[in-house]
Amino acid sequence: MKQKIIIAGGTGFLGSSLRNKYSNEDTEIVILSRKPYSHKEGNISYVHWDAKTLGNWTSCLEGSTVIINLVGKSVNCRYTEENKKELIASRVDATAIIGKAISISENPPKVWINAGSAAIFGDAGLVVKNENSTPGIGFSPQICKEWEKAFYKTETPKTRKVFLRIGLVLQRGGGILKPFLNLARFGLGGKIGSGKQYMSWIHEEDFANIIDWVIQEKSIEGILHCASPYPVTNKEFMKSMRSAVSIPFGLPNPEFLIRLGAVFIGTEPELVLSGRRVVSRILEENNFKFKYPHLADAVRQLAKNKE
Repeated sequence: MKQKIIIAGGTGFLGSSLRNKYSNEDTEIVILSRKPYSHKEGNISYVHWDAKTLGNWTSCLEGSTVIINLVGKSVNCRYTEENKKELIASRVDATAIIGKAISISENPPKVWINAGSAAIFGDAGLVVKNENSTPGIGFSPQICKEWEKAFYKTETPKTRKVFLRIGLVLQRGGGILKPFLNLARFGLGGKIGSGKQYMSWIHEEDFANIIDWVIQEKSIEGILHCASPYPVTNKEFMKSMRSAVSIPFGLPNPEFLIRLGAVFIGTEPELVLSGRRVVSRILEENNFKFKYPHLADAVRQLAKNKE
């Protein structure tokens, strides 16, 4: 049977990985977007919503295979009080209204996959974190806790629910990978801060493959970590960036410069100075096969003939 995949917030970089994954005649893709799209592209159609309230968009849920929620304001901003409120509200509002829409559907999606973040563990140091680990403290974990709370607030007995705690998704041509490659290219690809902070990451193909695996594996529900089984330190991460662009050296980026620069570019220094070592017990126990488990191979493939 033809799949019907609904992607809330599917016009961004994460959505592009899924659009590429399902760009075939056997899948109907519906993108829920806050922009007033009115056209159709191949097997992709666009439906307007405000990510806060019920509306005509709820009808597209009927008889669908899965709804995938990727909505959330980018964390790449200064954590002012206004931005903090928006960071939480953008995630909680969209998640809550999807839950409500599912609960009133006559023939709701078989699966609801909600994007979350591995940042729920805060700055976790060297400790390995799996699905059973205790969340951290701080603002980033607070965002994630509120997000997950909204996900579980509504009962959806006809719809299986999976919440993904996602690491850094490395993508070709943009996303989080581009600025790191640019640092390496301009000779600034040394360690950031101490270089000891762990970075949990995943290749975009493996991200999309995990989504597909969740759809197919009917026994999977609840929290699932979406990250490579081999997180690396920032020092190792930056070494892979230099290798990908064939630059043998890179000046280090000391913490005081990162904190100073963050003020000027309007972001938070903790986004690169803190880290966490996240893996998935569930994927390992179910023998999920990563296409790119090792960072060097992933970055080399993504940077090839690009950037």
